Amino acid sequence: MNKELLNEVHLLEDKAVSEIESASSLQDLEKVRLLYLGKKGIIKAYFSNLKKIGNTGKKRNLGRTVNSLRNKLDQLIIGKGNILKAEGINLKLQSEAVDITLPVRPEKIGKVNPLSKVINEVKLIFAHMGFRAVDGPEIEDEFYVFDALNTPSYHPAREEQDTFYLKNKVDNRRVLLRTHTSSVQIRTMQKAKTFPIKVVAAGRVYRNDFDATHTPMFHQIEGLYVNENVNMGQLKFTIHYFFNRFFGDTGLKIRFRSSFFPFTEPSAEVDISYRDSKWIEVLGCGMVHPNVFRNVGIDYSRYNGFAFGMGIERLAMLKYQIGDLRSFYSNRISWLDHYGFHFSSLR
Repeated sequence: MNKELLNEVHLLEDKAVSEIESASSLQDLEKVRLLYLGKKGIIKAYFSNLKKIGNTGKKRNLGRTVNSLRNKLDQLIIGKGNILKAEGINLKLQSEAVDITLPVRPEKIGKVNPLSKVINEVKLIFAHMGFRAVDGPEIEDEFYVFDALNTPSYHPAREEQDTFYLKNKVDNRRVLLRTHTSSVQIRTMQKAKTFPIKVVAAGRVYRNDFDATHTPMFHQIEGLYVNENVNMGQLKFTIHYFFNRFFGDTGLKIRFRSSFFPFTEPSAEVDISYRDSKWIEVLGCGMVHPNVFRNVGIDYSRYNGFAFGMGIERLAMLKYQIGDLRSFYSNRISWLDHYGFHFSSLR
């Protein structure tokens, strides 16, 4: 019986080797592997049958033969698999061959919007002066936008024709799209535990206005410096330093005019003329009003500070000589080329 089994094993070997060599794909090879070497395969069945044979030398010989066959088939299957994989890679490479006679595809180069460029420039200049960039929500309640900033309920800015209000109220307060980023200054002062406070806040703001120099949504950046013994001279130095860095000294004129803002006292507006252009207002500033400090819980008898705010769009219009504010939001890339905004100049 053992002799018959040995002959059967040899015949099985010839058959298995032939099937492995004739396998034309990895899927076919896997079927062969499972047939002979799987958990329910033929080789496994031979080992199970060995248990029925008594413990004799013939049993050991048959066991060695079956074990040798298993190892041989395993090596043959691995080798055949490597061959089939290599053939598959070569076929894939051939199918993906690049036709070098085709013309080069044009490179699509993106453009950075001037507003994004200006915001980054402004933040960087103020960072060199020690100002930290902060941010806050665009949907605010009227405490942070008006009440805390010493803007009474009868102030024109709180009228519905000037401000976008939402229908729902929060804690019995009206909710609105912020009209300036000064609300971020209020939140920063509320949370402050140490001094000085030296921050800039940039972001979108909203007002009900739309023409060549105004849009319902635009961008502001506002700065705040709170410490002991802060004075107007420091404010003027900060403004002059910023504009000289942003525009360069050539062709730049700066002037301060007395003004009024509910949240600063004294207050001033800053006009600039760049490259012999007409004077244009770009910035409002002043010393923070004591009532603002009182509303955020800061001891105004010990601390004082200055604040300023400017429109990003106006800075961009002046620096790059753009005539219409609405061009920033037209979604027409061609106008960037018209004003000389190339990719390399906006990095």
